Amino acid sequence: MGLLKKIYRFFSEVRSELKKVHWPNRKEFIVFTWIVLVAIVVLGTFFYILDSFFTAILRFII
Repeated sequence: MGLLKKIYRFFSEVRSELKKVHWPNRKEFIVFTWIVLVAIVVLGTFFYILDSFFTAILRFII
């Protein structure tokens, strides 16, 4: 097989696989975006508190 045929076959397979993907509609997209943003805020707050706690312990030790 020639190089051009391999490239064409690759992109045609990619295209056929992309047709199988469930793309979210607008409502799903908004809901999933909010879930991600809330998770980032919650985890960020958790790690900030954890970091502050360990920093206070280290300052006490040193």
